[in-house]
Amino acid sequence: MNNLKHGGFYKLRFILTPEEFQSVLQRLAQGEAQYHQTNHDRTKHDQSQVHEAYTTFYQYFTATEKPDYFPFFVYSISLTVGNESSGFFVRNEGISFPYNEQWAEDELPNVMLSFPKGFQIDREDESGRHYIYEDIREHCPLTYGLYGDLAAEIKKMTKPLRFSVPAGDTLQEQKSSVRISKDAMNDMANSWIFRKYRLVMNSK
Repeated sequence: MNNLKHGGFYKLRFILTPEEFQSVLQRLAQGEAQYHQTNHDRTKHDQSQVHEAYTTFYQYFTATEKPDYFPFFVYSISLTVGNESSGFFVRNEGISFPYNEQWAEDELPNVMLSFPKGFQIDREDESGRHYIYEDIREHCPLTYGLYGDLAAEIKKMTKPLRFSVPAGDTLQEQKSSVRISKDAMNDMANSWIFRKYRLVMNSK
C-alpha cells in the first residue's frame, strides 16, 4: 500500500550564468553535497566537475553558432545536514515554443532543482510489509531549510522568463515557470537559437 499524501516534489526551474551557478554549488557545499550522475555506474563528480558540466550546458545555448554536440546536465545530489540524510535532484529540461504554426524543433534551456515532499517510512502489519510517505519537513527540517535558502537565493538573482515569438506580422509573448538572471538573459538574447527563430527577449 502506498500512501501518496506527501508525494511529489518541490521544484524550481532556472537559468543562471556559470558564475552565478557557482554560488548555488557553494550553498550546496554546506550540506556536504555529493554529486552522482544517473548512469549505470553512478559516476561521482566533485564540485569543479559539476560546474564544468553546467558551463558546457550553458554555453551550448548561449553560443552565437550552434555547437555540434548536445549537452546533458543531470545529477543526483546526496546531502548530509546535521544528522539528516536526504538529497536533491537536478536536471536539464526544455521550454517548447511555437514557430510557423507548429512546435519549434529546438527548445530553450533550463535546469530544474527538485526535492521530494515525502519521507518514506517502512511499516509492517498483518497484511505484510508496506511503506507510507510522511511530510519531509518533519523528518528533514534542516535539509528543507537548505532547499528554502537555496530557492530564495536563486529567486533573488532572477526574474520570470518572458520572450516573444513571431506570429504573422506581430509578436506573441510566451510565459513560463522558469526564472532567469539578467546576465543570462543578455547572453541568451544574442544566442543562435534566438537568431534562428527570431525570438525577442522581454527584459522588463
